[in-house]
Amino acid sequence: MKKKKTDFEAKFWSGTRKHTAINLLETFFQFNDLAATKETLNEMVQSSVQKNTRIAKEPAEIFYLYQSLRSFILAAHQIAKKAKKGKFKNSTEVSFPKTAISLSEKEHRNPLCVFQNAFKVCTLQDFDDFLSATAYFSLGNFSCDTEKKIIIPYFQLIKLLEAAPLIVENCYKK
Repeated sequence: MKKKKTDFEAKFWSGTRKHTAINLLETFFQFNDLAATKETLNEMVQSSVQKNTRIAKEPAEIFYLYQSLRSFILAAHQIAKKAKKGKFKNSTEVSFPKTAISLSEKEHRNPLCVFQNAFKVCTLQDFDDFLSATAYFSLGNFSCDTEKKIIIPYFQLIKLLEAAPLIVENCYKK
């Protein structure tokens, strides 16, 4: 059966327009280091909530991360929907990466539940608003007034980023 490829708006950063959701996650980690992505995202959030601070990174780097994370979230949403329908199966033989510090042992064993829970807590619009706000406020000398709108999606995105390599690993073990 041929896998259906969806446009996750990844042409800008990945060079190709069509991906499967799992393929996009794999491509995301080929272009972005997990630790560096989490560090940059943390810096963006910190500079977004502090007054008169601006991120030290180049605006092009922030825009690139913004674009790639948008695609990542769209793929994660599709995986969460398919997992809910039972189209993904978990392997119990998952290695525990040292970089996944925000995941519990249960979440390590079942990374699909991280994806499903993330979209129960935050909608696609919440994630999009979060990415737009952090990119915008981190590049300027002004701060976001409502930290709550930034912090909750931030924690969910960190968990998604840490669970994604586990899901990719599970898919290729089969």
